Amino acid sequence: MKLSILDTAEAAARTAAAQIAERLQDAIAERDRATLALSGGRSPLPMLQALARTPFNWTVIDIFQVDERVAPSGSGDRNADLLRQALLEPAAVPVDRIHLMPVEEPDLNVAAATYSDLITRIAGQPPRIDVVHLGLGADGHTASLVPGDPLLNETRALVGLTRVYQGRQRMTLTYPSLSGARSLVWLVTGADKTDALQRLLNHDASTPAGRVERPNALVFADAMARP
Repeated sequence: MKLSILDTAEAAARTAAAQIAERLQDAIAERDRATLALSGGRSPLPMLQALARTPFNWTVIDIFQVDERVAPSGSGDRNADLLRQALLEPAAVPVDRIHLMPVEEPDLNVAAATYSDLITRIAGQPPRIDVVHLGLGADGHTASLVPGDPLLNETRALVGLTRVYQGRQRMTLTYPSLSGARSLVWLVTGADKTDALQRLLNHDASTPAGRVERPNALVFADAMARP
């Protein structure tokens, strides 16, 4: 794991975007296509906006979600809404390359299995997503792998459902999905993340983030988050 500290959250986001872009370009050069999974929340907004300004051939990049709240579209709780506004629409990403988590389906267990099958069909078996972007919560959660949730013990399913966390159940990629990624790019900003970032760097398995296998991980943090 390689840590880079930038002066500001904006600088950290731009640098993370540049590294994601570089790895996607490498994948395209090698295989004529690439796969990218993006986490939710508001902190990656500048990163998404920077990616939207990158002159990619978006017709060969498949975009997945790392996690999503189980909520109606347009509710203000959906990660997909911000993803559309910051990246998908500004970059004119083709609809057939956008793979949003099906959290409005009546049977969420079936929906999670369907999304897992989709990832496998596109990213291989076992799946090797080229770049997975991750955030870090002050409580040490990453994706929607949160402290104390039974999903932390999942060793086979690629996609799972959490218990209710901060008012919403979540659909999320699991450790098997994350550990198979060719590259992990963490973006960590804010003074409230200092302890969680230190635990991540220490590989502290008492936190969800500390349990992620990360031989090819890059961490971009702002000065406020510095341990």
